Amino acid sequence: MTAMEGSRMSVDPARLDGRTAIVCGASTGIGLGIAEALREAGAEVVMFAYDGEELRREAERIGGLAVVGDFTDEGDLRSLVETTLSRFGKIDILVHNGAGAPDATATATSAELLRLGLERMLLPTVALTQLALPHLKLSPAGRVIAITSTSVREPIPGMATSNAFRPAAAGWLKMLSTEVGGLGITVNSVGPGRIATRTLLSFYEGRSREQDLAEIPLRRFGTSREVGEVVRFLASDAGAYVNGAHIPVDGGLSREIS
Repeated sequence: MTAMEGSRMSVDPARLDGRTAIVCGASTGIGLGIAEALREAGAEVVMFAYDGEELRREAERIGGLAVVGDFTDEGDLRSLVETTLSRFGKIDILVHNGAGAPDATATATSAELLRLGLERMLLPTVALTQLALPHLKLSPAGRVIAITSTSVREPIPGMATSNAFRPAAAGWLKMLSTEVGGLGITVNSVGPGRIATRTLLSFYEGRSREQDLAEIPLRRFGTSREVGEVVRFLASDAGAYVNGAHIPVDGGLSREIS
């Protein structure tokens, strides 16, 4: 074995040293778990969220760059890209993690709910990707990773807005993966199930979680960091041949054959 071959073998393909990542919704929950995982793998991480105080505190803790803004405001998205380029000169990894919209049954869905779903779950994903794409094309390992939902494959009862717009975003991302794959950019989505975020745990305050846990084959809620580790894999050279995929991280909750 030559010295060069030995050096190549010693490089961890899961490391992200020298790469710059944008992570949306990174002040708490799943977004924060993703930011932590990417930062620990060596990436420079730009953390984007609307809660400035919490975002700045967490960014300082993990060594990221905080950018405060609204995922639904295209001006804020443009500022996010410009700030990232000003500080780091490039974008290698883009992680979408936006808010959902109020939900209802299909029969109770209003035009206003549909507008909110479009504005929160589809349009920002398209807008930010298009803003970042010229810079991702310059990266030797461009990555677009979207945090979606199990509703991409299997509708969730009572969540008609998510059931409508999460699959719409996934469909657009799938088409994008075929268009930019030849440039070395991969595009994938991750579908978290019941993840023990602040929001989920607050739902169970004063009520039993036994039945919901029984529906999950692993019999527990997932963690934000477990979602983050899947994102880290997709962002790294170890995941370089995964493209156009939707990966559930749900403990086996979804029943479809992936």
